[in-house]
Amino acid sequence: MARGEGVEQYATSLLSVKSLNTEVKTAKVKDQRNRLSVWNKLCYAIGGAPYQITGSALGFFLQIYLLDVAQLDPSHASIILFVGRAWDAVTDPTVGFLVSRSRWTRIGRMMPWILLSTPFAVLTYFLIWYVPPFQQGKIIWYLVFYCLFQSMQTCFHVPYSALTMFISNDQKERDSATAYRMMVEVLGTVLGTAIQGQIIGGGQDCPTDEPDVIDSRNSTKINTSRVTLDETKQAYLIASGVICIIYVLCAVVLFFGVKEQKENGRKRSQLLTFRQGLWLVMSHGPYIKLVIGFLFTSLAFMLLEGNFALFITYSLGHRKDFQNILLVIMLSGTLTIPWWQWFLTKFGKKMAVYFGMTWAIPFMILIVCIKSHLIISYLVSVAAGVSVAAAFLLPWSMLPDVVDDFKVRNPDIHGHEALFYSFYVFFIKFASGVSLGISTLSLKFAGYVTGSCSQPESVSLTLKVLVSPVPVVLIAVGLLILRTYPIDEDRRQGNRKLLQEMLDSETDSESETSALGSSV
Repeated sequence: MARGEGVEQYATSLLSVKSLNTEVKTAKVKDQRNRLSVWNKLCYAIGGAPYQITGSALGFFLQIYLLDVAQLDPSHASIILFVGRAWDAVTDPTVGFLVSRSRWTRIGRMMPWILLSTPFAVLTYFLIWYVPPFQQGKIIWYLVFYCLFQSMQTCFHVPYSALTMFISNDQKERDSATAYRMMVEVLGTVLGTAIQGQIIGGGQDCPTDEPDVIDSRNSTKINTSRVTLDETKQAYLIASGVICIIYVLCAVVLFFGVKEQKENGRKRSQLLTFRQGLWLVMSHGPYIKLVIGFLFTSLAFMLLEGNFALFITYSLGHRKDFQNILLVIMLSGTLTIPWWQWFLTKFGKKMAVYFGMTWAIPFMILIVCIKSHLIISYLVSVAAGVSVAAAFLLPWSMLPDVVDDFKVRNPDIHGHEALFYSFYVFFIKFASGVSLGISTLSLKFAGYVTGSCSQPESVSLTLKVLVSPVPVVLIAVGLLILRTYPIDEDRRQGNRKLLQEMLDSETDSESETSALGSSV
């Protein structure tokens, strides 16, 4: 009897020691899993560069490329820009829906999408910047390859965006990784603007800047502007080739430097239909307010981005400097990203939104009110870059907060994070497609002359309206909507604590189950 009691006591003490060791090991594993190294954050951030490099090149240069290099009619260019962006918008929720239904593989659930889409994205991007030798089917050529590239880019970017929720369970680590990502993405826009702008900068001389050469043998004029146009086409191809190489390298770094984490102990909820997924996302109030608010502010900066090269060239008259002015804006934005990260940590994300977006308004007004002067244009560009940095960082920093808020209020629904990111991108891209299509069409009505070195005064006035009054109104409307956004710092911290408690309870139940299984 005594021996039996001693054995039971020994067994009980042994089990308690094992349980204690298991808890300590579990805590250590959990801390290690939640903590990301600087190398992990950098590799994750580098994965966001391709989207911004190609996006800045297309955003700043595609419109002027279609009009002055491919020499399409403005109405045809507006169709390409609108249909391409609209198609891109439609593919975002579609890919997000498919990603949410995809199964876990040996390399994760997001990584297969990123890897498989990369070679096709690179090929279609290169063909966008190739001018085909025929004239009749040019609009079809650009429509097809622009839409194909947007599809492949979506298959890369939607899973990459959702990957934020799978690199760590710690909100601070995710916010830190997002700051790294925003820094690299703004560097990506600088790189895209620099590569595209500096390589093609030498070939951007106006055709009439080079006088016609007279052939002394037959006294006929030889139009040498054709040579300049061919050199410009070649420059665009070289720039796109360089960007394609960088795209592939970034995808490789992302794959080898980031480990996608499987959800701890959570079984994914039942697979949803597309309509159910749409309702799931649209029924969450904070998400709707955030998306609509940033829809207007993002439209303002996209409208500015899409028309700024033409504005600098034809309204301000800085044809030879427009690529440098664009580069200054991006450099200014890059250097202020760390400051914005400090600001939102110190004063909160909503305060950062108000301050960051309104900062740009005086300079948007100033650039169209003063007489054209190169130095002033550079100074305004430096100041405008500060708001560009805020426009980059804040939406992607606040989206994880909305997803966390949804998880707290719907603890039984898991595995649909990609839907929130994809529908956000859908609304932004669709609206930007409409705005760019309308703005390019408005240039046609204003009398834009394709391939001309100078434009009528009506075109200059239209460009001024598109880069100043319209964006200012859009920013004001967006900020009014964001005032109703309910997730402040207190609610965000409360959600963080609740999610951590939920995660700890799930981890503890896992540990108990494994301990019971091992004891049996």
